[in-house]
Amino acid sequence: MSLELKRIIDQVSKEKGVDKKLLISALEDAIRSAIKKKIGAAVDMEIAFNDETGEIEAFQYRTVVAKVFDPELEISLDEAKKMDPESAIGDSLGIKLDVAAMGRIAAQSARQVIMQKMKSAERDIIYEEFKDRVDKIITGNVQRFEKNAVILNLGKTEAILPASEQLPNENMRRGDTVRAYVTEVRKSSKEPQIVISRAHPSFLAKLFELESPEIADGTVKIMGVAREPGSRSKIAVSSTNSDVDPVGACVGMRGSRVQAVVQELRGEKIDIVPWSPDPARYIYNALAPAECSRVIVDEANQSLEVIVPDDQLSLAIGKNGQNVRLAAKLLRWKIDVKTESRAAHLEDPDFHTLLEIPNMTESVADRLYEIGIKSKALLAEADPTVLVQQAHIKRDLARAMIESAQNETMSISGEAEG
Repeated sequence: MSLELKRIIDQVSKEKGVDKKLLISALEDAIRSAIKKKIGAAVDMEIAFNDETGEIEAFQYRTVVAKVFDPELEISLDEAKKMDPESAIGDSLGIKLDVAAMGRIAAQSARQVIMQKMKSAERDIIYEEFKDRVDKIITGNVQRFEKNAVILNLGKTEAILPASEQLPNENMRRGDTVRAYVTEVRKSSKEPQIVISRAHPSFLAKLFELESPEIADGTVKIMGVAREPGSRSKIAVSSTNSDVDPVGACVGMRGSRVQAVVQELRGEKIDIVPWSPDPARYIYNALAPAECSRVIVDEANQSLEVIVPDDQLSLAIGKNGQNVRLAAKLLRWKIDVKTESRAAHLEDPDFHTLLEIPNMTESVADRLYEIGIKSKALLAEADPTVLVQQAHIKRDLARAMIESAQNETMSISGEAEG
C-alpha cells in the first residue's frame, strides 16, 4: 500500500504538472487533520512522508510528568519508562501512531485535502502560464455556450468571450477555431478566468502586427485605433523610417494584409490613416475620404472646427455620423464639422442679429440667410409668403418672427432718435 501511495503521488505530479512536494505537503496536512479529529485538536504531533518506503509517518509528542492532567499532551513517568527505560520527568517522548488505524475518516480527509490542494495548484500553474498573455492574441476552440457568452477550450483551461466582446455580425458554432485578444486573467476561487475579446481596439492592432513585419519589428508604429466592432474602424500609423510607407505596410501587396484582417473581423471596414503630430493635418487624414477646406484648432479645449465644402458634408460626417465619430475617437478631441456656407454665415455679424429673434433656431436662420434675408433689419421688411415658400417656415411662425424683428428694429430706432 505504501509503494502504491508513492506511485500515485508520482503519477499525479507528472500528469497534472503539480509539484510533488506540494502533494506530499497536502497529504501530510490531511493526515494531521484526521488525527486531530480522532484524538484531539491540541495534540502535539509531527507528520512526515518517508520517500524511501512511501509511508506517511506520524509521531505524537507528550511530555513526561509525575502526574497526568492532560492525556493529549502528557504521559506518566511509569508509562514512559515502558516505552523508553531512560525516560525522565520533563522529557518529550515521541510515540509513533498507526496511521492506517485512523480508518475511513483519515482516508476521506486525505482525499479531500489532496483534491483541494491539487486544484489550487493547477489554478496557480494555469494563472502563471496565462498571466503573461494579457495583451496578446490566443487561439481556442468553441466548447460551449453559457447564456450569451462563448466558452473557448484552450487545452489546459478555458476562456470566456462575453457577449459584449463579440462581433455583432458573427455566429459561432461548437468546434469552431477562434482567435481573440486577452483582456484579463483573473485568479478566482474556482479557476483562473481568462477574459477575451474580439471587439477590443487592441485586437485590431494585434492582428495588423501579425500581418505586417514592419509593425512587428517597430519600423511602423500604431498611434491610435478607433473601432465600432463589426462595422468600421480607423487605425493611425506612423513610420520611424522615411523610406517605409506606414499605410502601404498595413495595406500590403494588392491589399493582402488589410484584407486578411478584414476577413478575420467578418468584413469590418478599415480606414488606415497616416498619423501626424499636427492636429489639423491629423484630422485632414482621419476624415478621409472627405476633403477639408480648413481647420480651426483650439488646443486649450482640445477641440477642432472643421470646415468642408458643402458637397462634402455628408461624406465627412458619414452614415449616422460614423466617420466623424471615429475620427474624434482616434484623435481624442472634440470635432465640429461645418460647411463653408455655414461657416460664412457664422462669420457675418448680421447673421447673429437673426439669432436674437425669439424662437429663432440656427437651422431657420441658415435658411433665411440663404434666401437673402441676412439680418434682423431685412427680416423686419420681409414678406411672410416669401418665408413660407422659399425658407419653408410655417406661416404663423413667419409672421411672429417678422413682427418680433419689426418691434426690435423700431425699439432700436426710437432709442437712437431719443
